[in-house]
Amino acid sequence: MFPLNDETRPAARQGLWVGFATGLYGLSFGALAVAAGLSVWQAVALSALLFSGGSQFALIGVVASGGSGVAAVAASSLLGLRNGFYGLQVARILEVRGWRRAVAAQLTIDESTAVALAQQGSARQRAGFWATGWSVYVFWNAMTLAGALLGNALGDP
Repeated sequence: MFPLNDETRPAARQGLWVGFATGLYGLSFGALAVAAGLSVWQAVALSALLFSGGSQFALIGVVASGGSGVAAVAASSLLGLRNGFYGLQVARILEVRGWRRAVAAQLTIDESTAVALAQQGSARQRAGFWATGWSVYVFWNAMTLAGALLGNALGDP
């Protein structure tokens, strides 16, 4: 995805730390998801497949307040539209094709876009994008699982 060398290492390090910090919010998402009535595995699947924090919080917020599934998906989708606009900007930087394009689309979120665009030079931009996207994805999903298990163990507050 990107070569790790002296030029790209600072961007990758920044992406890793952003991913770690962002991933910690997954704890609250997991706990809130099970409190809203999702199972642990539904919360984990939602994080892995939707993977857009604001959209995920919107979906469970609507569900928790008694809204319909249609309303939850609509609110989540409207928030998720911003990632499509990010994709227009990021596509120029990444220049990916085939299956990597699908992976890049999944990892195009606020954080990966911000870190990529904050870098100088295309190699650093690519490194920032991929390091941030992957680290947020891994930490967010791990913390969602931890939060859902913890929330499930604690019960409904």
